[in-house]
Amino acid sequence: MTDPATQAKQVVEAYLERSMIPDPVGAAKYVSPDLKIIFTGGRAFSKPAQTAAFNARRYAWVKKRFIRTDAVLDPVTGDVHVYNTGHLYGAWPDGTLFDGNRYIDIFIVRGGVIVETQIWNDSAEILLDRAALAEAPL
Repeated sequence: MTDPATQAKQVVEAYLERSMIPDPVGAAKYVSPDLKIIFTGGRAFSKPAQTAAFNARRYAWVKKRFIRTDAVLDPVTGDVHVYNTGHLYGAWPDGTLFDGNRYIDIFIVRGGVIVETQIWNDSAEILLDRAALAEAPL
């Protein structure tokens, strides 16, 4: 039997792999019915299909290159806090390829399913820079 932190890391990575296919139906198998998603820009969602639809408008396609996944068990609540970091790569809607777009996804796993996640990445900063609207060079 695996420890809760190892199990939570496996749940999160399986969820992320399906999310990037994109396979929101498959990703939904790893989440609570009461899932809370805080997406880039503070957007609130509750289903993997909603984040897939958002990504379909922002990118021609996008994938995640995992660098590391860390997990910490909260001994008081039993929740496992999981942090997955890496780089996004893919293509913008105009077909321009990109790579090295930093991201961190933060999860709470409870009872073997994801109950909350926050998604952060540099896409907005990169888009501002491409539009010559960035306050400083990247």
